[in-house]
Amino acid sequence: MTQPSAPITQDVHTIPRKLPETGKINLVGLTRPQLRDALIAAGTPEKQAKMRVGQIWQWVYYWGVRDFAAMTNLAKDYRAMLEEKFEIAVPEIVTKQVSMDGTRKYLLRIAGGHEVEVVYIPEENRGTLCISSQVGCTLTCSFCHTGTQKLVRNLTAAEIVGQVMVARDDLNEWPEQGAPKNETRLVSNVVLMGMGEPLYNFDNVRDAMQVVMDGEGISLSRRRITLSTSGIVPEIAKTAEEIGCLLAISFHATTDAVRDRLVPVNKKWNIETLLGALRDYPRLSNSERITFEYVMLKDVNDSDEDAKRLVKLIRGIPAKINLIPFNEWPGAPYQRSDWERIESFADIIYKAGYASPIRTPRGEDIMAACGQLKSATERARKSRAEIQAEAGL
Repeated sequence: MTQPSAPITQDVHTIPRKLPETGKINLVGLTRPQLRDALIAAGTPEKQAKMRVGQIWQWVYYWGVRDFAAMTNLAKDYRAMLEEKFEIAVPEIVTKQVSMDGTRKYLLRIAGGHEVEVVYIPEENRGTLCISSQVGCTLTCSFCHTGTQKLVRNLTAAEIVGQVMVARDDLNEWPEQGAPKNETRLVSNVVLMGMGEPLYNFDNVRDAMQVVMDGEGISLSRRRITLSTSGIVPEIAKTAEEIGCLLAISFHATTDAVRDRLVPVNKKWNIETLLGALRDYPRLSNSERITFEYVMLKDVNDSDEDAKRLVKLIRGIPAKINLIPFNEWPGAPYQRSDWERIESFADIIYKAGYASPIRTPRGEDIMAACGQLKSATERARKSRAEIQAEAGL
């Protein structure tokens, strides 16, 4: 399996580069220490820097303001300096599709002309935003449409935070100044389950989530954020210690032979190694249960024996199992398990004492369901024979 090149790391005190298009520094996605250092480098006196960070932070992340001129508690000359040296830039919406069930799928354009997809899923009393961490993916999971698109690059922290901001723009969720405070959250949960493997872009994901979780801005609790990984074992403990969000594992098989085929990263960190790393996660992060995601593939991983093995494998780990009916895509080498088979699988897990919800497919009519995301400009179809050969079928 081809592994990605090492991601470019950015120390929390590194001043970000200027954008080549404008010569300005984008404030979106900077952590508080990074923002402070950038302001000082631009001439802000050190004694004022903390206060200025707080003021700008609230304008950008609480009020959703993009125009420095509107930041009225800053002096005019300071606003002029900000306008000269900085910008507040988010990805551009190329297309928006709305499913019959209300799911929204955004195709966003980022620097370099690349595109990523983001999905908003409205539910009763909550709304979940599924965001991406990479353009494409390196993992080539054989059941996943994104896996048929080669990795182009990691997203920056600005591009990750920007996805949340764009969704709030579209949903008109920023509070209105002077209006009574409204605690209703349309984007109440964020899941890193879109395009890419978040733990192969750890530093940018961590910094972005620090921004999203900050209590004086977007202010999502770490328990409202779920990071889904295919099992990048060396980064799992770091995720607990440096992000502390909920964890979901793209598991999908109960033997190494099957998981090697479905999730090829298993060849590097097999099931035993992965489960060993997971047993400490709730303790390290003080999080709730780990979610095991399990896509139901007809005659591949959906037998009663698989269900019984799964229960044995996760014994001792606080967990729930999300059963995901396979969402087909053009050229997909698998079929969705029969509904009766899915229910039988779920019943075995439930009787063993684990929650086993069956995920209701959402947004299938606009290719927005789990495992279906892929940049529109990268949709050149491989033949079914090529995809099956890659899946080892």
